[in-house]
Amino acid sequence: MELVQHIGVPASKIICANPCKQVAQIKYAAKHGVRLLSFDNEVELAKVVKSHPSAKMVLCIATQDSHSLNHLSLRFGASLKSCRHLLENAKKSHVEVVGVSFHIGSGCPDPQAYAQSIADARLVFQMGEELGHTMNILDLGGGFPGLEGAKVRFEEMASVINSALDLYFPEGCGVDVLAELGRYYVTSAFTVAVSIVAKREVLDQASREEQTGTAPKSIVYHLDEGVYGVFNSVLFDNTCPTPALQKKPSADQPLYSSSLWGPAVEGCDCVAEGLWLPQLQVGDWLVFDNMGAYTVDTKSLLGGTQARRVTYAMSRLACSWKY
Repeated sequence: MELVQHIGVPASKIICANPCKQVAQIKYAAKHGVRLLSFDNEVELAKVVKSHPSAKMVLCIATQDSHSLNHLSLRFGASLKSCRHLLENAKKSHVEVVGVSFHIGSGCPDPQAYAQSIADARLVFQMGEELGHTMNILDLGGGFPGLEGAKVRFEEMASVINSALDLYFPEGCGVDVLAELGRYYVTSAFTVAVSIVAKREVLDQASREEQTGTAPKSIVYHLDEGVYGVFNSVLFDNTCPTPALQKKPSADQPLYSSSLWGPAVEGCDCVAEGLWLPQLQVGDWLVFDNMGAYTVDTKSLLGGTQARRVTYAMSRLACSWKY
């Protein structure tokens, strides 16, 4: 909230969409005029009633996200069965509920999950209006793909979402529709370059050496970044980053079974395995495309070695564009 307000965004345009907030965060919102806050349970509602009674609440509902990479509904979101009770409690506590939010989670391959959640939101709107709440905000959440090669293209999702909005929240109904498009906008905007800081060759089975006269080897490379830093998507989104090399290997250059590891001294900091790479050296750089979402803005939790430096680049073609 502090950062957003620092760049000039008015408090009326800010929504604190996390339904699990510290009391200090709620008090900060109250002090700085941020009134839109999300909730999904009675405990969160009680915290807001006590610390920010003038807040305008957005009820976060659970979704069908079984096909998403991140199953956010395991931790966040009220079931449809509990929504009326929560809306009634808000009314009794004199807290205004002004809308509904949901989050499908990243990597969802089924656009119909958005359509179903929009239909569910319409039901919750009806409940709220029956109880006297003025409902005028629908937050579609985030997780929208930012890659051309995604299982479902953004345009396909947008088509399904727009059809559902036309059906349940048609233009002119007085509802403001929000969406969190961070991943869509920034995924392809950043390329990450990491350095090899150490390497180790591991000989395979000794019996094969006896049979062939050579000992097949795999190579373990240690990088200056790992899954507790810019490669956190390996943990949270089950991604398998594939690097580009500084120099393209020649056709006769041997390839070795290789794995990439981060700087943390523990067994989970594995960035990628099963890669076939030429012999690389300490100090070489590996480049990873499409690394704009949840990467450079995250702090290393373990084993971070240095501050990250961001370099801005623009192609000659882009420089020639006229605005």
